[in-house]
Amino acid sequence: MLHATAARRATAGFTLIEVVVALAIIAVSLTSIGALIATTARGTRAIEGRLTRLEIARAIATALPDRDQLLPGDLSGEIAGHRWHVNISPFVSANVDPRQRTLWMPQTVVVTVRSPGGAPVEIATVRLHRRTGG
Repeated sequence: MLHATAARRATAGFTLIEVVVALAIIAVSLTSIGALIATTARGTRAIEGRLTRLEIARAIATALPDRDQLLPGDLSGEIAGHRWHVNISPFVSANVDPRQRTLWMPQTVVVTVRSPGGAPVEIATVRLHRRTGG
């Protein structure tokens, strides 16, 4: 009976190697979870920054002068630490004949917003400008 109790005591619990292996597995798991959380946080910040730049670009496009006052050229400025640039130029397409005299002339409007970190967002659209004169 004494021998059975001593054998049970010797096998009860974990050995040092089993504890070290268990701690290693836990450490690898926690490292993986930490890396996943860090990647998710970086992605979230990138999406938030892009949405901010898009909203600024929309605000600038909305605040552009009326189509009768919108002349070809460049505009630029800064809003909330974000530099913006607007380029207005004649619309070029194989389907548009610039020699044809129509009441409306299409113009390309490109709004670019650059964050303080340097990442740009660009919105391009076409606006119609009423031709003046004959």
